[in-house]
Amino acid sequence: MGQHEGDLRGNDDKIIQAGIEYLHRLGGGTLRLLPGRYMLRNAIYLQSNITVQGSGQSTVLEKADGVVAELARDADWFEYGVQVKNPKGFLAGDGLMLQVKTGPGDWQRDVLLATITAIRGDVIFIDQITQKNFWTDKDATAIAVFPLLTAEHADDVAIIDLVLDGRRDRNEHINGNFSGAVFIQHCNRWRFENVEARDYNGDGFSVQVADDIQFQHCRAVHNADLGFHPGSGDQRPVFRDCTASGNHIGLFFCWGVSDGRIENCTFSENDCGISIGHRDTDNLIRACTLERNAEAGILFRDEAVEFRAGHRNLIENCVIRDTGKDKPGIGIDIQGKTLEISIHRVTFENTPSGKQNTAIRIGRDAQRISLQDNKFIGCPTELEDLRPRPSGASR
Repeated sequence: MGQHEGDLRGNDDKIIQAGIEYLHRLGGGTLRLLPGRYMLRNAIYLQSNITVQGSGQSTVLEKADGVVAELARDADWFEYGVQVKNPKGFLAGDGLMLQVKTGPGDWQRDVLLATITAIRGDVIFIDQITQKNFWTDKDATAIAVFPLLTAEHADDVAIIDLVLDGRRDRNEHINGNFSGAVFIQHCNRWRFENVEARDYNGDGFSVQVADDIQFQHCRAVHNADLGFHPGSGDQRPVFRDCTASGNHIGLFFCWGVSDGRIENCTFSENDCGISIGHRDTDNLIRACTLERNAEAGILFRDEAVEFRAGHRNLIENCVIRDTGKDKPGIGIDIQGKTLEISIHRVTFENTPSGKQNTAIRIGRDAQRISLQDNKFIGCPTELEDLRPRPSGASR
């Protein structure tokens, strides 16, 4: 399909979704997107056994301008519409997110992703019941925020040769647990190849409760939060030849991400290159380059108790260079009660203009850290080991 040629013709989410639904009715297939810029006012909802293949950098899916409206009255459970103070900018068919605060944190909110079915006066009707209370005293809002590509309970999908442009400066920020340029949940065996997610006001790729997801030659560039976000029990994620640059965190292992492989990837100019924490175990980071990240090349987060920490992870044959920006940085920072981390054949380099004062820091409660055949170039402190020394021992 394309804007001026192909079996289906158009330049928006509706024509792309029509192609998806047609293939789904046939049991699956490949939807080819010809070159052009497609403006999306709603998410593309993927189905099982579908391949979406673009034309590389010349096929761009763009997010339309965001719109925000405060709710004018409370919406309780099981309502099909919300009354807003100003419905200007919303249209039937648009993607809509209802959100309400449940606590002080950015992630502490109830959220509903829906589609607008009709607008009558100041009442916006949606395609599903609310199922949560969206109350005005909890700052409930309706926003035109949605993932560009999304799915739940869809397996065996491939996304190839596309650019996803979130137009970050024209859209509301949203936490990556609820949206992203890509946001999928309860999905298995997806493949992303040569896909770029850029300028989304949240995460680039957010993948929740999903197994065997593969990324090859993908790029997460200048997203407000996390470039790549494997989370919520993801098993066996694979990242090969990928790049994350200019994000808050390049790759964020969320909760319970295990048996992942990150190989030949580059993480540069993020606040943190790779972050590992809550029960993120048995992952391999191999032959990656992490450079000019502001705070840490690789961070093992300080979890509350030992059981929740990120154990048994291996880092080998990587280069970690020039960590630090406004203040000195740390190449690998192992915090909390983290166990059995192996750092083998890693080169830590601090160039004359770099601020990577410390190559490796081991926190006081970390144990069984294996360091083998690592190389240090220009780092003022090669190893800062904060663990208590046994009486009479030297280091």
